Amino acid sequence: MKRKLLIIYTGGTIGMVNDPETNSLVPFDFSMIEEKVVELKRFDFKVDSTSFSPIVDSSDMNPQTWIKLVTIIEENYDVYDGFVVLHGTDTMAYTASALSFMLQNLAKPVVFTGSQLPLSTLRTDGKENLITALDIASTYENGQAKVPEVCIFFQDKLYRGNRTTKFNAEHFRAFRSDNYPPLAEVGIHIRYNDPYIHRNNPKDEFCVAKHMDNNVALLKIFPGMSQAYLETVLGTPGLKALVLETYGSGNAPTTPWFLNAIEKAVRNGLIILNVTQCLAGSVAMGTYKTGVHLLEMGVFSGADITTESAITKLMYLLGNTSSLDEVKIYLNKSLKGEIYI
Repeated sequence: MKRKLLIIYTGGTIGMVNDPETNSLVPFDFSMIEEKVVELKRFDFKVDSTSFSPIVDSSDMNPQTWIKLVTIIEENYDVYDGFVVLHGTDTMAYTASALSFMLQNLAKPVVFTGSQLPLSTLRTDGKENLITALDIASTYENGQAKVPEVCIFFQDKLYRGNRTTKFNAEHFRAFRSDNYPPLAEVGIHIRYNDPYIHRNNPKDEFCVAKHMDNNVALLKIFPGMSQAYLETVLGTPGLKALVLETYGSGNAPTTPWFLNAIEKAVRNGLIILNVTQCLAGSVAMGTYKTGVHLLEMGVFSGADITTESAITKLMYLLGNTSSLDEVKIYLNKSLKGEIYI
């Protein structure tokens, strides 16, 4: 029996084609995908597609859009063997991270991809990205999906979605995952990195979490940051959690006004998660004095989590737990392989 895959086009560069009448880029009709990408006819799987209407620029992605996306997967989960999500690159890592938490007990591949050039251009990277993403999503072994995770494929690497960050706005290799190895590397062959692929118990029932609480803020510290700026962010009405991007291994200023403001916010119930500004490495607040202060105040270590994953994990926990105390318990646990414990 042929495997069935569903392409979900949310928007983004990959799905744009040139309109000969207006000479402008317009969304591609993915029901005609096999005519545009004739190589798909050589694969032993069936491809269907659905598109957001209207499509969403990745800059406009938000929790409501993520809920719409997981609902499409939920409604089609029993029909298809894998899903390929076409998405703009700018916020792809945020959406992939969010879905890794929202899709519970996933046993089928959900592969995100996109491109830096439209599918219709001569030098497009979109065709190879799409073909390989579909190939990966269709690959099963002994009746089980080879990569039953939410992941991102770009150029020649398959990464865990919640471990990935966009780092280049121009090159075809737009993403990187410095703290976790690729799940697969693509050359003449697709070589899967089996020890690093997470697999849920196939007996656990698939379900979807559709509550995301966006009362979360992101604060990147920088030399010369003012006291007024810090206090404005911490005083945001309704704020429940803050991702604090610090220097190096979790270091922050030791000026009294900074420490006093952080301590007061934690004492008033704000959850603060310390994440490094570096692309690689981990927060270790007990290493230097400048980090020890935060640890003693009750700031949580984000370990080696990405900023994208930290924000979406907090949204997920705030929306799906019964109390802030429960959120705090899960912050230091790896829920979907997003941190190394």
